Amino acid sequence: MSQSLRDEMDFRALVGDVKPLPKRNRADTGPQRQRPSEAQLARRESAEERLDERNFLSDDFVDLLPPFDPIEFRREGIQQGVVDKLKHGGYSVQAQLHLLRRPLAECRRMLFPFIQEAYAHDLRSVMVVHGRGREVDSPANVLRSYIAKWLAQFDEVQAYVSAQPSEGGLGATWIMLRKSDRAKANNRERQQKRRG
Repeated sequence: MSQSLRDEMDFRALVGDVKPLPKRNRADTGPQRQRPSEAQLARRESAEERLDERNFLSDDFVDLLPPFDPIEFRREGIQQGVVDKLKHGGYSVQAQLHLLRRPLAECRRMLFPFIQEAYAHDLRSVMVVHGRGREVDSPANVLRSYIAKWLAQFDEVQAYVSAQPSEGGLGATWIMLRKSDRAKANNRERQQKRRG
């Protein structure tokens, strides 16, 4: 008797009279998910309208940036050393927003709460990945131009610069947010304790 025949007989002895499972052997995952009701859709639409009312970002005309020029902005009073440290990756990314291949209106809707929430959670350095095009009027470069315009409209934004090539290059932007009043109070408290 050959080894393979012996193995086959051992297998049949172990398996015994096992029957194959029926073809429709599927787990019951519960009722099928239903489409949102009219009331749910109305609530969603109302919430989006309220958010759009607070959203001050303008989608008016924008001057298109040259596609191969880095972007840089800093508010008055922000030292160049802070911008340089931001530019060279001296701060860790605390939050990231990816806007690649999204419509402009959706990017506008996403950027506003992202900056607001980052500020509310005392985040200081965040990044927005938006991509960059090779042509001046490519969609990615149009978005990049709007991002530069929009970020300057936020009081919470102290500075922003194009990222280093290893972090996305001209297709990503580092953003430095100002400290919230709560973070300033915590910092003062720590300084007072340290001084004794």
